[in-house]
Amino acid sequence: MLLIWLKNIGAYNELPRLRTYDPALFCYCENLDSDKAYEVEEHMGRMGVGLEEGEIAALLKVSVETRREERVYGYLQKLRKVVRCVREETAKVIEHWFEVFEGSGVELDAGLLVSVDIDDDETERFAESIAGLAMEREVKANFSEFQNWVEKHANYEAIVDGANIGLYQQNFAEGGFSISQLDAVIKDLYNQSGKKWPLIILHNKRLRALLLNPSTRELIQEWIEKDVLYTTPHGSNDDWYWLYAAVKLRCLLVTNDEMRDHIFELIGSDFFVKWKERHQVRYTFVKGKLELQMPPLFSIVIQESENGSWHVPVAGDGNDSPQSWLCVSRPRSYDALKEDSCMEESKDSHDCCCNSKLPSFGRSESVASCKNKLHSRDSFQESDDKITALTGKRKERSPSPS
Repeated sequence: MLLIWLKNIGAYNELPRLRTYDPALFCYCENLDSDKAYEVEEHMGRMGVGLEEGEIAALLKVSVETRREERVYGYLQKLRKVVRCVREETAKVIEHWFEVFEGSGVELDAGLLVSVDIDDDETERFAESIAGLAMEREVKANFSEFQNWVEKHANYEAIVDGANIGLYQQNFAEGGFSISQLDAVIKDLYNQSGKKWPLIILHNKRLRALLLNPSTRELIQEWIEKDVLYTTPHGSNDDWYWLYAAVKLRCLLVTNDEMRDHIFELIGSDFFVKWKERHQVRYTFVKGKLELQMPPLFSIVIQESENGSWHVPVAGDGNDSPQSWLCVSRPRSYDALKEDSCMEESKDSHDCCCNSKLPSFGRSESVASCKNKLHSRDSFQESDDKITALTGKRKERSPSPS
């Protein structure tokens, strides 16, 4: 009855939304009526209604319970396009499939993880969209001039949000713009990049104040002479400038700005989050000592490796940061991994490693080595992130029903 009503929704002049389909979809999934659940999903697709994690998790669960293998892996692929980190309940559904029906596992291995960045075409479209939005809100001639300047100065490897760094932790009575903090960041980037200067983006009103101050004038003039500094004009929002430069030049962006305000909402969250993870460098000053936090060596997203193993980041309560990883593999890829490992081990030993202890399902009690591998950063400060691992255990597998 629900399905018939959904199929005729157009006759009621109703514009279908996600909440229109949810009661029917969840009802069929809970009752293990997978075929009707798939029909609802197909109708959603025809009506242009996209799935979110809750709906995909429900479809994934009914596919697991009814052993629809192709559907299971299809929904895993859909899930990775919709979310970066899955909820705990979604992770349990995935874990259940690999534990009970696939009966295999793989150790947490950062070597299998890759960084996922936007490609060249996406980068160009991204830069063009930023420029288009900026010129709707900025003086068009000013931003066009900046675009031309960037084209002629395309060798920078890092863009620095000058105001964000200079005003960091300065909310106290004697606080103000800290040129020493900004200088520390510039020098550190210069030394770590093979003597290449980054580009500082700073508002013109800030520059005037620094030039009037005898204690900062000489340093500012040095930056100007070295083409390290670009000042944005009166009345402009320098966010557009440093973001455009970082995207257009495909380089790092040094800022603690979370980029969550209305400007960045205009750009689109999924696309923007992927770029930000690969390019944003955060920083902190601990007792006056600078610590730069470079992007991770791999992306915090659901990943399927070439050998068929899956690494799924599981989000903590109320945030998108992974608190654990679910790491599982299909049996054939696990056997291949084991054989490869045996071959490597046999080069140095007569004993085959196939009899080595396999990981077990559930949260590992000893994950120090995994934690270090997963959180190793190409950075200047060792990460203190806390992470646990979910790993898979290989079980004896009963014959599949024919």
